[in-house]
Amino acid sequence: MYAVVKTGGKQYRVAKDDVLKIERLTGDEGDIITLDEVLMIGDGADVTLGAPLIAGASVAAEIVEQTRGPKIVIFKKRRRQNYRRKKGHRQMLTVVRITDILTDGAKPSAKKAAAKKPAAKKESAKKETAPAADFVDDVSLIGGVGPKLKEKLEGYGVSSLKQIAQMSKDDLAKMDEALELHGRAERDEWIEQAKELVAGKPPRAKTDRARASDE
Repeated sequence: MYAVVKTGGKQYRVAKDDVLKIERLTGDEGDIITLDEVLMIGDGADVTLGAPLIAGASVAAEIVEQTRGPKIVIFKKRRRQNYRRKKGHRQMLTVVRITDILTDGAKPSAKKAAAKKPAAKKESAKKETAPAADFVDDVSLIGGVGPKLKEKLEGYGVSSLKQIAQMSKDDLAKMDEALELHGRAERDEWIEQAKELVAGKPPRAKTDRARASDE
């Protein structure tokens, strides 16, 4: 049995156990989600078409991973006007595994796969070094973060280096997209910089200036 579903403005032909990347959907790894926009269902020679959707039909899928697509570089140039703009974009994606194709209003199983990753995160959190007693908790110490960007971060709810140091790559990507940083947070290694500052190391910008003066 197969089905044609619509999600994120695109159509996909899916069957049970298929793994595919779709536009970002909310949820954690192991969650079961339902794709309600089913356009067609086929089972051998028996094909059912929707008008445009099939009433009572849905496709159940398990979230395998929250990830991002490859970087797309957008470059704009105007001749003889000294105008150049270069931006990068990575689309937020969700990797899902199709678990069932449902008809007649059937509901997917609410069973959630046992996730061992949170336990691993707790263990790694215990191994993290404690913050230095004399470190200054100021996000503007991160290279490239000035007063305006600091205000944006505070508006997003991030006002501490500890918050940034404890972020996952997905959390950083969400913040980067929400604040329209165009990949700057990952490119400038904000998480690594925050961890260094929390550990009591000097800001990278100051370290670089000190090295330049020694040379």
